[in-house]
Amino acid sequence: MSILGLIASASFVVQMVMLILLAASIFSWVIIFQRMRVLKQAKKVRTEFEDEFWSGIDLSKLYKKLTQEGRKVEGIEGIFTAGIKEFTRLRQSHNVEPDAVMEGVQRTMRVALYREEEKLEKHLSFLATVGSTSPYIGLFGTVWGIMHSFIGLADVQQATLATVAPGIAEALIATAIGLVAAIPAVIAYNRFSTVAESLASGYENFSDEFTSILHRKVHVREGGVA
Repeated sequence: MSILGLIASASFVVQMVMLILLAASIFSWVIIFQRMRVLKQAKKVRTEFEDEFWSGIDLSKLYKKLTQEGRKVEGIEGIFTAGIKEFTRLRQSHNVEPDAVMEGVQRTMRVALYREEEKLEKHLSFLATVGSTSPYIGLFGTVWGIMHSFIGLADVQQATLATVAPGIAEALIATAIGLVAAIPAVIAYNRFSTVAESLASGYENFSDEFTSILHRKVHVREGGVA
């Protein structure tokens, strides 16, 4: 009566359930570590970029710095570079009204914002699925194992605890593995969702503030003040 012995002696269906849950748990942990790295980097990039952006640096210089050769634009930087690039392109075009310029900039930044939000939420649905379904998959394996154990009692003249216990024990292992897979996935999903929503909210706020800055620039120039 050992854990490995019970798993080895379990029925084929229960073993398949255990294998599925084990694979789900492994993939969950891979995603957990990957999301930890991505979200940590996104928070770092956002903090550093906002400090530099609000320091009063010239926007064209900041754009050149972010897009210099060999540098990868990440997170909130992608929203800024998309907006300033479209703004510059439309301003250099002839006969483009200020409102048309801002509509183009807002549309481009909206696309960049959605793209960055998708990156933040990538694979979180898998963690949610594992967290919500693993206990039920494990329960299915348990029910199947107990049913298989009781069916086997039909060939036994006298049923004792010693004859029933191994079958029930191996069936309960499926539920335990299901919980082991589900609990970290649920905790990680809740944590990562909160961080992703916070970052996405920050991206949206920056997008609105940056749009206001560009709006003032384009209308001031049209008025001949600047």
